[in-house]
Amino acid sequence: MDYKEHIARAVEYIETNLAHEIDLTACARACGYSKYYFLRIFKEAAGMTPTDYIRKRRLSEIAKRIIKEDAYISEIAFAYGFNSKENFTRAFKDEYHILPTEFRQTQNSLKLCEPLTFETKPFEIIPEVIDIPGFSLTVYKSDEENPPNFWNKYNAKKLSLRLSGGKICEDFGVSSWDASLNKLDYYIGIRTEEAEGDKEGAQELFIPGGLYALFRTPVATHEDFVNTIHRSWKYIQSVWLPQSDYKHAGGYEFECYVEQSRVFSEKIYIPIEKSKREA
Repeated sequence: MDYKEHIARAVEYIETNLAHEIDLTACARACGYSKYYFLRIFKEAAGMTPTDYIRKRRLSEIAKRIIKEDAYISEIAFAYGFNSKENFTRAFKDEYHILPTEFRQTQNSLKLCEPLTFETKPFEIIPEVIDIPGFSLTVYKSDEENPPNFWNKYNAKKLSLRLSGGKICEDFGVSSWDASLNKLDYYIGIRTEEAEGDKEGAQELFIPGGLYALFRTPVATHEDFVNTIHRSWKYIQSVWLPQSDYKHAGGYEFECYVEQSRVFSEKIYIPIEKSKREA
């Protein structure tokens, strides 16, 4: 059954009433389903329950307003139904792993939840295939399962400036798959030659030289930067690598950009080698 048109009506109802109390029975009625069937179909379509979706959408809109407006954070939160400053602060930190006050101060890019849509827009990035020399990074190992949450903490705590001794540097996010533990290892830091500050808790990581595919993510807005990065990674892994004449060579993948530049694009490097395809 094609339920997309019906769920779109529920999404429209949620967006219209985002700053008001939302009755899930009314949501179900908006798309012509019983509440029981609506809850099941919505989760199938969105990958989360309607309650979780509404919470994420409200937090996303609040986050946008926090950096655009001079109003008290609590006033913005109250406008979206949070009944106390403490409840909002807890919800914001649970979602983004930083405090709303830290976010207003740093204005780092968050992974926001945009309105659910079933439109598929064309997306393509053409990489450069280049040789790079090996280099060393001074990094912190992530204590988060989700890399965007570790980026949030890294930026909020100004760890880049701590490592560099106050200089603005390019930040690197490095990932590798730990097959023995079946999990992703992730690190963030700066080039070792620029790490002239406090390196307590950090470690050195050597990135081998060799052949890499260099992708530059499309320039995005502050609000859509993290989502654009995720779309880029998805394209690389699910489209470009399977269809190219190359395969992943193993080892570290990494991404880098300068947070303070406010140019919302980053470089992604994938280690590659020629693929032996059947003729």
